[in-house]
Amino acid sequence: MKKNHMNDPSESLELDANSKDDGIDNRFDWNVEEEHAGERIDKHIAEIMADNKSVSRSQVQEWIRNGAVTINGSPVKANSKVAKNDQIHVTLPEPEPLEAHPENIPLEVIFEDSDVIVINKPRGMVVHPAVGHPSGTVVNALLYHCKDLSGINGVMRPGIVHRIDKDTSGLLMVAKNDLAHSSLAEQLKEHTVNRRYSALVYGVMQHDKGTIDAPIGRANHDRKLYVVTDKNSKHAVTHFAVTERFDEYTLLELKLETGRTHQIRVHMKYIGFPLVGDPVYGGRSGRTLGMRGQALHAEVLGFNHPRSGEYMEFSVPIPADLEHSLDILRTR
Repeated sequence: MKKNHMNDPSESLELDANSKDDGIDNRFDWNVEEEHAGERIDKHIAEIMADNKSVSRSQVQEWIRNGAVTINGSPVKANSKVAKNDQIHVTLPEPEPLEAHPENIPLEVIFEDSDVIVINKPRGMVVHPAVGHPSGTVVNALLYHCKDLSGINGVMRPGIVHRIDKDTSGLLMVAKNDLAHSSLAEQLKEHTVNRRYSALVYGVMQHDKGTIDAPIGRANHDRKLYVVTDKNSKHAVTHFAVTERFDEYTLLELKLETGRTHQIRVHMKYIGFPLVGDPVYGGRSGRTLGMRGQALHAEVLGFNHPRSGEYMEFSVPIPADLEHSLDILRTR
């Protein structure tokens, strides 16, 4: 699918809330290729735009109701079908300005100096503001706590070098200035950051240890999901070792060599041992052992200090809800 900007055919489709500031407006068009003929217009747009920024199907349907979408210049309905060579035109609504504000939210600080802060993120807390989560995030709490964060990632993600999922608990490092941010980002890129996780999975793992080397990309049927695939994917490597075996469950230590979106969750599902409680990749409803969200905890984090170069390593115990689940399994 060739996606062109209305005013400059050489410009690739960008869905950036700040695009107006860069001299780019909010109008887009493209011609439907044969492989997409017969698709519903709402599904078609959501999938095409998901390549650049997460756009939900319900969001597209709202655009359609508001007359922001046309096919060959004519208004459409959400269930309209596209045909080969149809010209799709989308005029995005003006984005509401988003800005992260300080909020007095408690943080468990494991380490802090003038360059770096390391926190133990609780399960259920989003790392940075986004659509649907404008407040109550790690960033909101950090802005209240320390007020000096690197500006490399902009006003919505100040200081954020890496992320862990909302329902994953554990260690997160944050840069307090641009020097620290550049150093930590380079260490992540070079795979020198030590990131080890504890995870409870369905099934009894027979191998004591192993490595999953399988590329990860977006799922064709749902662009918000990730799968192991050779198509439009990125190299992904996860190392695992058995910590404890139970009847129908296994506790693992997992070490990330790369850091792709949902990497551990996708890799464990791929080898047939999905995470307990994972609402997206778990696939075993009713057997969550009381877990709300995936049983995944970022337990160890090690990196070279961005200024001194000294290697620093931190660890935090698994959270109470996961420990409770393990206690249940140990007493069966």
